[in-house]
Amino acid sequence: MANAQKEDNIFDEIADASEEPEVIVTSDEPIDIEAEAAAFAAADAGESLDASDEIPAGVEAIIQERDELKDRLLRTMADAENTRKRGERDRREAEQYGGAKLARDMLPVYDNLKRALDAAGDDVSESEKAVLEGVELTMRELLNIFSKHGIQLIAPEEGETFDPQMHQAMFEAPVPGTKKGAIIQVMAEGFMLHDRLLRPAQVGVSSAT
Repeated sequence: MANAQKEDNIFDEIADASEEPEVIVTSDEPIDIEAEAAAFAAADAGESLDASDEIPAGVEAIIQERDELKDRLLRTMADAENTRKRGERDRREAEQYGGAKLARDMLPVYDNLKRALDAAGDDVSESEKAVLEGVELTMRELLNIFSKHGIQLIAPEEGETFDPQMHQAMFEAPVPGTKKGAIIQVMAEGFMLHDRLLRPAQVGVSSAT
């Protein structure tokens, strides 16, 4: 009987020992199992790297491949940005200067209209005045169209200093009473297309000393 009692006590102790301990949660916040696992994995990786100074060959190859891919990506992005900027610049230039050839071909029309007005004297008939008024209106309208498209007139006057950036010297002459480099005659006016020289003004320059 005593032996039976002793065996029961032993079984009770074994049962108590096999029971899972009670887990006490001290925080109301939910536990992020994945975050905890990642933290433990990072800690284990850190201990492994601390324990060994050498990076495993497989990891080193992956790092090298990653760096190469990153370099290729950055180069591709830079090329794409440069292509975009070139396209934008070409688009702006096409808008501003695409009509340069047509504008240059229209300049002789202006020259002929101006010559017609300059050649007309004061003593003209009524019919001739009407024609001259039509020519003047046509030239004024042409200048308005030029201005609308960014074409500006370069109209130097006699006595101004010759500017090689805006003027083209057609001849030089030692005219008394003038300074060297002064404009003594305007043969044809020039034009600018936005910030570019479309045609320089054609002038005569004094060579007097």
